Amino acid sequence: MTHAPEPARVPNRLISYFWSGDAIRSRSVSDVVFFTTLDLPAPPARLIADWDRDIAQRLEPGDVDQLPLARARMRWPDYQHCVQALADWTHALGLREVLAASDVALMACRGATYHHDGAHYGAAAFCNLFISEDRGLDLHFPATGQRIPLRRGTAVIFDTGQPHGVVARHSSGFEVADFPSGQDFSQVFLTWELPIEDAAVGQVLQIVFDIDASTSLRLDEEQVWFNGAPASLCPDSGRWRRVD
Repeated sequence: MTHAPEPARVPNRLISYFWSGDAIRSRSVSDVVFFTTLDLPAPPARLIADWDRDIAQRLEPGDVDQLPLARARMRWPDYQHCVQALADWTHALGLREVLAASDVALMACRGATYHHDGAHYGAAAFCNLFISEDRGLDLHFPATGQRIPLRRGTAVIFDTGQPHGVVARHSSGFEVADFPSGQDFSQVFLTWELPIEDAAVGQVLQIVFDIDASTSLRLDEEQVWFNGAPASLCPDSGRWRRVD
């Protein structure tokens, strides 16, 4: 079953300024989040052991980093099954063949501090498919209050400009103490960059384009503004802070 629960609506005060060809374009930041749980087989134990070793060597609590996808695919006989299950879901949402045409990467995190990805991926929405077992972590969108339990088969589509983090299920924010050494709080996931200017992607996420064309003309890099001004995000709480 697909979920896109209606969050408590507040005026959309976020604007994403993103590269469209050689120009910066403006758009709204969607608070629509689609998610479901797909029936996926577990990856091979030897592949999971490889991931665990890489994560232990490279990631601190709160970090998100890339894992080698080509190497994983050679040792992952059900990889295409997982991708097909996700493609069937996105197709049912009305996204046609957009997944097959989008870039994919294999990622891992040990929790994730609150952040948005609009400074580098403002031209995209993320489609994530989580591969790991339930380790007591939620994908949390602080602006809407949505919390999505992460387990094998969790699939999520959301706007890259929407603040999010991966936090302990009992926690109201990101706390390093929730991720003690010696315990496995990692999550491995596949992520696709869906082009936000694709008509189907923009429609399902209810994106409104060119809402601040005058500011777009003055900018030379991607960014997200809050309440009409540049802002940064508190990595522990997900609250916006004005940039002076």
